[in-house]
Formats: sequence, structure tokens, C-alpha cells
Amino acid sequence: MAAGAAAAAVGAVEEVGSVGQFEELLSLKAKSLLVVHFWAPWAPQCAQMNEVMAELAKEHPQVSFAKLEAEGVPEVSEKYEISSVPTFLFFKNSQKIDRLDGAHAPELTKKVQRHASSGSFPPSANEHLKEDLNLRLKKLTRAAPCMLFMKGTPQEPRCGFSKQMVEILHKHNIQFSSFDIFSDEEVRQGLKTYSNWPTYPQLYVSGELIGGLDIIKELEASEELDKICPKAPKLEERLKVLTNKASVMLFMKGNKQEAKCGFSKQILEILNSTGVEYETFDILEDEEVRQGLKAYSNWPTYPQLYVKGELVGGLDIVKPDSQAFLDQYHHLCVPQNPAVLTVCTWQRVLNFHT
Repeated sequence: MAAGAAAAAVGAVEEVGSVGQFEELLSLKAKSLLVVHFWAPWAPQCAQMNEVMAELAKEHPQVSFAKLEAEGVPEVSEKYEISSVPTFLFFKNSQKIDRLDGAHAPELTKKVQRHASSGSFPPSANEHLKEDLNLRLKKLTRAAPCMLFMKGTPQEPRCGFSKQMVEILHKHNIQFSSFDIFSDEEVRQGLKTYSNWPTYPQLYVSGELIGGLDIIKELEASEELDKICPKAPKLEERLKVLTNKASVMLFMKGNKQEAKCGFSKQILEILNSTGVEYETFDILEDEEVRQGLKAYSNWPTYPQLYVKGELVGGLDIVKPDSQAFLDQYHHLCVPQNPAVLTVCTWQRVLNFHT
């Protein structure tokens, strides 16, 4: 019985139900990594992440895991600015060292592994860490000619100010890349000091801080914004570049690893069976491309397959036993009986074009 109880204790996720219990946990686990999941019983993604936490607890017995109902202990949630669930906080020496917002199991796993292996740092190492962080922030602010540090992504902003900033940049056809500060607590806190700017979003051009939403609105009103920020290429030029990005380009819902509709899944299976190299573009990630490519190609649905920038067609065309395929490529390889047409034909078609 004792052995069974000990085994059950390994990999357990503690449940925190009060401020006192949370503070006691911080104190008791001060010498180890503590990961706290702020969750809500009404959110299905939280239930999924509780399962992930349980598995991580089994894999990392040296790490302490706990879950706290965000609305049940509002004092703790407010103190740590918990605005959505699930949110994960990481503690060492009773101090918060990192944060993860959202149900991102791979990222949670990565952060647990990184912090579990890093150990705790003595005070003498602080200056070295600060120097490393500044180098990282310098690279991030220069990762693209125009960099937006925001809450969420351009597709899913997670605060009103970030949403307004994205709308202004899109309205002026400004080309920019973004960084979700919710994905990295070290960057979220460090950039405030690095830039001497306490709030988000923050916009950088060529590594230099332009400002937050108020400054961008002022620049827009004075018509200076268009002079400062790089313009995005016209949509038609962008689509031409995208369709020629690889010899064989598939525009689909999802990506090579995970198709997000049945038609995209079928066309992936066909292409994978040919052994031909190809690249994909997830149209769900870019609404402008999703709508624009329909007009550009005069093809209303997805997936769409391009070879050397030329549209081949959608799933019905690409299916090896389709009549359209036979009609278009009969000069390459047409068996006497169309029913025996195999993936070899497609392989020859794609190789012929590429």
C-alpha cells in the first residue's frame, strides 16, 4: 500500500484553493521549479492542458506542478495579471520567471524542459543574463525591417490596442512581422526596460522604437507613417512570388504536417505518394492571400496546386483517375485503360514540369 501511495504521489498535480495555500506552496517549493496552471472548469482547453500537466508531472518528478482556478482565487489572478485561461506561470526561488498564455502544449513542454534543466542562478550571474537578454532583444527588434511586439498575433490580437495597431498597419499596406509577447515572459518584461517603454504594443523600424499606439495614431494623422514604415508589395506581385516560391506549390487549409480539411488531406496523400518535393502555404493563416488567390487564379476553391507558377487545379484535377487529368496530360503517359492509372503518372507529370 505504501509503495502504491508513493507511486501515486509521483506525477501528481496539486490543487490550490486559496491565497494562503498558494503562498505556502511558493515557500515550500522555493528550491525547485514550480509550474502553476490558472484554469477554469468551463473551458475545454483547460481540461486538455490539465491532462498535459499530469503527463509532464510524471516525466519531470523534480518539478512541482499545481493548478489554480482563476476565478476561484481572484486575488492571485489579479496580482499576476491573469486575463485569460489557460495561463501558466513558472516560479523559481518564489519569484515568477516565465509565463505562457494559451493552450500550447508543445511550448509548455519546451519551457518546462528549459527551466528544469537550467537550475537557479546566483545573484552574481544577473549581469551576464541581462547582457544575453539585451543581445536577444536587439536581434528580435531587427528580425524584420518593421517589427510589431503585440499581445497575440495579427490574425488573433488579444487586446484592443494591439488590434487597433494591426488595423492601422494593414490600412496603410505596411509590411511587418510580429512577436507575441504572451509567448515569452522574458521578452515581455525585458523589452520594457530595453526600450524604456512600459506598455504594449510597440513598433520598431530598423531596430529603432517608433512608439506605441498613440504615437502611431499621431504619425498617421500627420501623414508621416507612410514615410517611416516599409510598404508591403502589391497583392498581385506577392501572389506571383508565392506561387513561384517552389517548383511545386500547394495552397491548402493547414500544412504538410496537419491538413485542416478533407480535400487538403487527400491532395497531400496524392503528392506524398509521388515522392515529388513540394512546399505548402496555409491559406487559413493569411486572409488576404486566401481571398486574393481566388481572383488571381480564377479558381474559387481550395486546395490549389501550382507547378512553376502555373495553376494545375484543385483536388478533382489532381486525382490520378480524373478525366480532366487524362485530357490535360494524355501526351505524357496515358494507359489503355484509365482505371489502371497510378501515382507513377503523377510523378512523371510533376517531374516533366519541374
